[in-house]
Amino acid sequence: MAVICEYLDETTPARLHPADALQRARHRAWIEFGSALLNLIGAFYTAADEQALGARAAEIRSRFAQIETALGDGPFFAGDRFSSVDAVFGPVFRYFDVFDGIGDFGLWGDLTKVQRWRHHLAARPSVAGAVSPDYPQRLRRFLLARQSALSRRMASVGAPA
Repeated sequence: MAVICEYLDETTPARLHPADALQRARHRAWIEFGSALLNLIGAFYTAADEQALGARAAEIRSRFAQIETALGDGPFFAGDRFSSVDAVFGPVFRYFDVFDGIGDFGLWGDLTKVQRWRHHLAARPSVAGAVSPDYPQRLRRFLLARQSALSRRMASVGAPA
């Protein structure tokens, strides 16, 4: 993920990293945090049983709580300016548009800043247009094929494929 963000920053007219070196380093740390969160999401949707699914959901919730403390008033991670951190978290949040339709995993609660950020990113044309319109259906089919606790939960609630 970091390599893609660096490439985009260097090849787009509007830089996606802050000009200040310390702020750039902080953004790079949050990019790595987002990449690790994507790995945790993979562990969530491949969890073998409900206990492991719940444990991964709790870990994800903990990560979102960390982000909550770093966010300002937005609408983006760095305020009014879309950044590389936003580019990383757009795809992260996209998973939860589908997961939330499967069940309540206790992820959001009082994380109002994360929720607001998530919704602003989803409304941004570059984020929304990064995937095909059938992305949710394709992700559901992918999840069902995992034969995991999440896929069994999907089948039990009749979640559409």
